[in-house]
Amino acid sequence: MKGSTKIAIATNFCLAALLLAVGLVCFLPQGVSTAGKLSDRVYYEGNRDSRYVSLMFNVYGGTEYLPEILDTLDDYGAKATFFVGGSWADGNTESLREIEKRGHELGNHGYFHKDQDKLSYEKNVEEIRLCGELVEMLCGVRPQLFAPPSGAYSENTVNAAAELGYKVIMWSKDTIDWRDRDESLIYRRATKEVKGGDLILMHPTKETASALSSILQTYRDLGLEAVPVSVNISGIEKA
Repeated sequence: MKGSTKIAIATNFCLAALLLAVGLVCFLPQGVSTAGKLSDRVYYEGNRDSRYVSLMFNVYGGTEYLPEILDTLDDYGAKATFFVGGSWADGNTESLREIEKRGHELGNHGYFHKDQDKLSYEKNVEEIRLCGELVEMLCGVRPQLFAPPSGAYSENTVNAAAELGYKVIMWSKDTIDWRDRDESLIYRRATKEVKGGDLILMHPTKETASALSSILQTYRDLGLEAVPVSVNISGIEKA
């Protein structure tokens, strides 16, 4: 009898533990991944074994400088990725379509430029989804990459992006051109010790437009090719 009691107690304990584990899984937010560190699921660089570099323009303004930027990219046969904000795209449809027409990659930069690390999972989904749907509606192209505004992301952000089919993109070099309106400084930040796999963050500013030709010439002289981010990160697997 004592042996049966011990077996029953052990069985009940195992069942309770199993039910608790199932319950915890059921209450996890949709899309949550528990694999690996959070940063391991985000791209901070591309293929370091390549000669590729990627210029990434985050666009919520500076529309007046886009024609010069696009013309300079054409002059060098360079392709870039433009991470556009939904609210910007909504009011600048022709500029958005011109970027796509010139053969550049369109990425998602959220709808209202919010700090996504402060948003719930549901609000992260909303910001990313609305921007992506608008871009697809206006250009017929669905973005595949998401760059968090201000580089601010959390587990909710990464999970929401993954649920919507996006890769989360950060950078390896930041020109900080939105703050430091200095052409020579922007040039140095975009070219100093540059190497294959670099993801270089920019914005459409007057000074960036002016510096772009020198930047691209330096890349050419170093044997580097400016390609969209999706090409640069191709073949790199994330958790």
